[in-house]
Amino acid sequence: MGSEEESTVKEPLDLIRLSLDERIYVKLRSDRELRGKLHAYDQHLNMILGDVEEIVTTIEIDDETYEEIVRTTRRTIPFLFVRGDGVILVSPPLRTA
Repeated sequence: MGSEEESTVKEPLDLIRLSLDERIYVKLRSDRELRGKLHAYDQHLNMILGDVEEIVTTIEIDDETYEEIVRTTRRTIPFLFVRGDGVILVSPPLRTA
């Protein structure tokens, strides 16, 4: 009985609970994206991620041609505390049946 109850999704945070110790995708404000292993979270979506890859996308306008220049910057962070008020989207890992 306990095992079946632990793997059911009844509310949105249950999906995040099932993703503990797995790599998740987090989209943040300011065109930032994170991929990392979820170690902990709370009801405000504050999260602790490990082995994080951060991707920051910036768009600049060229002064002469007025063309958009899209730049992406990547960096790796061993541990990161993510404040929940900046979170737009959390995507759990893909599960196959």
